[in-house]
Amino acid sequence: MRNITVEEYSPEWPELYRKEAEKVKEIVRGNEVAIYHIGSTSVVGLKAKPVIDILLVVREIQLLDQQTALFERLGYEAMGELGLPQRRFFRKGGDHRTHHIHAYQFDNSQEILRHLCFRDYLVAHPTVAQEYGQLKQALALKFPNDIEQYGDGKDAFVKRIEAEALMDFWQQRAITH
Repeated sequence: MRNITVEEYSPEWPELYRKEAEKVKEIVRGNEVAIYHIGSTSVVGLKAKPVIDILLVVREIQLLDQQTALFERLGYEAMGELGLPQRRFFRKGGDHRTHHIHAYQFDNSQEILRHLCFRDYLVAHPTVAQEYGQLKQALALKFPNDIEQYGDGKDAFVKRIEAEALMDFWQQRAITH
């Protein structure tokens, strides 16, 4: 069993993302559309599990499937869709996880937008980010060895914030006459 640890924000996380993003870009060169730092480690000041989440947007998801061996050489384990259709999920670090890659084809805009809006909303609303950090820390203490209970405990909060973030995104882009 893994021990779930939520830590104070580390200024090293953006650099860990940048270094890993460069390695990933080498693998997907020619298929890459964009790569983003997402998840809690991308939000300055937010408490997080020290796992760098990367959002990889590609032209063709099938080409990514053909590059699994290259990701494995970097230490990633290919997990397929892992419960989210049209996603490819890779994890690195085994029981001491260091990185996740959430990969989508460019036209899966709903999932891509959901991740980016959630991150941007937490950046723009530090009190919400602080509340989220406190929730995660409490859940890690309550369920130190149960990642499913930890995730379930965050679910309602995350869904509520995702909805607010998406609403905010569309309202900011509304054209009024």
